[in-house]
Amino acid sequence: MVIFSVYVVNKAGGLIYQYDNYVPRAEVEKTFSHPLDLVLKHHDEKVVVSFGQRDGIRVGHAVLSINGVDVVGKNTAEGKDILEYLKDPSNYPVSIRFGRARLSSNEKLMLASMFHSLFAIGSQLSPEVGSSGIEMLETDVFKLHCFQTLTGIKFIVLADPRQSGIDALLRKIYEIYSDFALKNPFYSLEMPIRCELFDQNLKNALEVAEKAGNFGAGS
Repeated sequence: MVIFSVYVVNKAGGLIYQYDNYVPRAEVEKTFSHPLDLVLKHHDEKVVVSFGQRDGIRVGHAVLSINGVDVVGKNTAEGKDILEYLKDPSNYPVSIRFGRARLSSNEKLMLASMFHSLFAIGSQLSPEVGSSGIEMLETDVFKLHCFQTLTGIKFIVLADPRQSGIDALLRKIYEIYSDFALKNPFYSLEMPIRCELFDQNLKNALEVAEKAGNFGAGS
């Protein structure tokens, strides 16, 4: 089983901790002749596929490298705009590696804030008073699990849909937060967590959970 990532969001909706435990890298590298049979566009400082799918390349995949050299945002390593570079027939044949680009720090901050708002909306939409809000979101490739403490801190885990024992794992992470963040005299509430012992114990808890497929009492 796989646990993808962990997020900790404060009561104001700010991301105070994030750890990527496993990021699948589905990448495809192909050699193309002119004209390029994919439609590319600029999006969030990256160049992504907007139309056309082939050989494992999907809409939304970003250009990661050209001729074996990693790109820098929407530019080649030499500083040329990728779209302009690919318009020039003299640059062909060209080898392009596509894949899903990792989320930037700003994107993670924005998504954490958006989930905080969705959590609040879920509570307000509930037909019953005192709803806990969103505890799980499910897709075909992962599940998002959320545990909110009485003080409003949210612990979020993204995991394989088949991974069991996530509720116990979330409470274990809360225990680690209490022991190694809250009890740290240098830590300020609601602020980003930067504590080596917190990192180490979180990684250990994730490793145990993945190996067992469950996180039982006494772990």
